[in-house]
Amino acid sequence: MERICFVLQVKPERLEEYRERHKSVWPEMQEALSRTGWRNYSLFLREDGMLVGYLETDDFAEARRRMSLEPVNGVWQESMREFFVDAAGRPADKQMERLEEVFHLA
Repeated sequence: MERICFVLQVKPERLEEYRERHKSVWPEMQEALSRTGWRNYSLFLREDGMLVGYLETDDFAEARRRMSLEPVNGVWQESMREFFVDAAGRPADKQMERLEEVFHLA
């Protein structure tokens, strides 16, 4: 199992709306995440817009590949694109910056 942590940057002026959107993530999106191997998935948001994501999966590259094939993912990513700071305009699932795990207390 892989433990994955990543960071993204939410635009500070969009924080409240971002929080609201995540109070009701579409059931189809949640089902797709589960079906494609994303487990124990959490998002944490700091007041300056720093977003930290954590998940567990058997194979992150494969989970991302499978998720990219889910039609609901494309619709969700497009609906969320404007929340993130990124000059290239890429959707969040393409700009995740994976962090190196340096310690784990089992």
